[in-house]
Amino acid sequence: MAIVRVALPVAAHQLFDYWLPDGLALDAGSVLVVRLGRRRLHGVAVEIVESSEIAPERLMPIDEVVSDVPPVPDDLRELAGFVSTYYQEPIGLCLAQMLPPLAQGSASRTPLARAYRLTTSGQSALVAKEAQSGTALAAAIVMLRTAEGVATDELRKQGAGVWRAFARWRREGWVEPLAEMAGAEAATPALNPDQRAALDAAVVEPLAFRPSLLQGVTGSGKTEVYLAAAARVIDTGRQVLLLVPEINLTPQLEQRIAAALPAVRVASLHSRLGATERRTRWLAAARGETELLVGTRLAVFAPLPRLGLIVVDEEHDASFKQQDGVRYHARDVAIFRAQLRSVPIVLGSATPSLESFAQAKRGRYLWLKLPKRATAHSALPAVRLVPTREPGNIEGIALALQQAIADRLAKREQSLLFINRRGFAPSLLCAACGWKAMCPRCSARLVVHRDDAMLRCHHCGHAAVLPAGCPDCGNQDLLPLGFGTQRLERALIGLFPGARVLRVDRDSTRRRGSFGVMRDAISAGEVDILVGTQMLAKGHDFPRLTLVGVLGADNALYSAEFRATERLFALLEQVAGRAGRGARAGEVLVQTDFPDHPLYKALIGHDYERYAEALLAERRSLDLPPFAHLALLAAEAKTQGPMMSFLAAAAERGRAVIAAQASPCELYPPVPAGLARRAGMERGQVLVQSDDRRSLQAFLPFWRAELEQLGERRVRWSIDVDPLSFA
Repeated sequence: MAIVRVALPVAAHQLFDYWLPDGLALDAGSVLVVRLGRRRLHGVAVEIVESSEIAPERLMPIDEVVSDVPPVPDDLRELAGFVSTYYQEPIGLCLAQMLPPLAQGSASRTPLARAYRLTTSGQSALVAKEAQSGTALAAAIVMLRTAEGVATDELRKQGAGVWRAFARWRREGWVEPLAEMAGAEAATPALNPDQRAALDAAVVEPLAFRPSLLQGVTGSGKTEVYLAAAARVIDTGRQVLLLVPEINLTPQLEQRIAAALPAVRVASLHSRLGATERRTRWLAAARGETELLVGTRLAVFAPLPRLGLIVVDEEHDASFKQQDGVRYHARDVAIFRAQLRSVPIVLGSATPSLESFAQAKRGRYLWLKLPKRATAHSALPAVRLVPTREPGNIEGIALALQQAIADRLAKREQSLLFINRRGFAPSLLCAACGWKAMCPRCSARLVVHRDDAMLRCHHCGHAAVLPAGCPDCGNQDLLPLGFGTQRLERALIGLFPGARVLRVDRDSTRRRGSFGVMRDAISAGEVDILVGTQMLAKGHDFPRLTLVGVLGADNALYSAEFRATERLFALLEQVAGRAGRGARAGEVLVQTDFPDHPLYKALIGHDYERYAEALLAERRSLDLPPFAHLALLAAEAKTQGPMMSFLAAAAERGRAVIAAQASPCELYPPVPAGLARRAGMERGQVLVQSDDRRSLQAFLPFWRAELEQLGERRVRWSIDVDPLSFA
């Protein structure tokens, strides 16, 4: 009896044994349907063995082999193994990331390539049957055997029998798209000397693993380098993976790709697609029919049999880190995948993460630079600091900023006011008794939303009607404290009654397609003043936009997060880069109470490297990443007692493991999380730190095993390796 060891999408660090019924054939990587208790689950066959430690009468049979999804290829199974080992995640959950949505029913239709030929497996499966096939089938097989392949339209002309057989051959992986007949026909986008030098250094034949950091100021044409590199690789018959941090950036990027590379078959992959569409695009990528796949972090796991290049745009962006479920960093997984496949990888950013910056300084990454904007008449905007508190300030908008907006309106130019807080005001206060509107489920204040007269929690989603008076003392003089996008929008409408003001944040773009409509209106010049959050900070090119005003930037300077200032500089440099991207000069006004802060001094000169060097020196002195490596044990429970008891026991067992291994890891005492209560759950954490990554990796599996033995069912816990946040 053949035994199949199956990885299932459950929170267990183990494989499950099933027996293989007669008549079912599978390979390592095949997608299966099996029973676990009362549930029917999709799993992945990891290996086939002759015996099991489970008694034969207790073994369950495999119910089904999913035939319309190809097996998970070797490289993706190895990638899943890396994610499981490095991030301490169950292998079944990691392999589940490699699969498309697996709905019951017929397979989704996938777009066809222009031409196909037989694969190696197709040669052995079909050529032997050629003599027994009917005349039309035999003719089709003969055409598919040739190096030139056969056009899809020609196969369709051979009749219904051949077309049905061809559909089955595609499902079985016996034919593959012929890239030489369907490859990129467009010329490489025109590049300036800096861009050309970066391209020639990053993509060198023969292709090999070659990590590059492409550091270019905003507007320097990094995207043009990506597209030129993609065209070069696709022209050799390979596929390209382009990762972007935000879903909202994907449509605009696809438009630029279509203009630059009109003959390339492009698809996007992200979480907002419906299950059917995601499955369709996943299968197209798996069959090699997609030449350029653009996607958010989940696309790093997409099957690409002819992968030749990976690009990670805005590699510093925190959106590449998955914060729940399988916790991984897509940039780092992409680097490992490029190494597995021996292909180049380009990490692009105007403000690289300190981790990547340090790797480039050490010579581990090829350091490529684009020091000036790509368009000759476009210069980086001038940055001016203005006091937050001065006479003439109206609703948080400084007098200097008001005057600058008025000047742009007179010139028929566009302005962007950036504040990274949505809603009307971040808190509501009673002036009489000091009552504050607090979330009943979180240790956080409720945010005032004036549009729908509600108080909302931005952590758990709790909502309550905006009260007419103080619930404690009845006072009706309730004060909204601070500023959000809604309050700023209202203030601008009052200050500039003839201006067309548009607010762009998560609240105003909830409807599908709404952001695209807004983006088109901005590009068409139908908007005078934009009010937005970080949704507008990166990736957008509005030639009429010449003024950027920044409010509330100082808030990040008070943060306890050690990465807060690094993120703030990146965000401010990105949003500043929206100004002056066309022929008209741009200007940036930043309201601050701390004009002498080193961050703002570096921002004035757009001098990321100077500030990064200062941050690296600070991190080195404090023994923080990238000079140390972290793992965070996070726990939550309905009450604080069991949660803190679990963390105390976890810390004690962790110290015992460190002592037994004589490990250089350091384990800190349990503390409440940055947000100590969220969605009704009490939260805490334990931090582990080591100067040596290998020592931390050696410690974590033993510690995880000890945590599992504690068997505390009242507490949910997880290990986050290389955490980006302690909230």
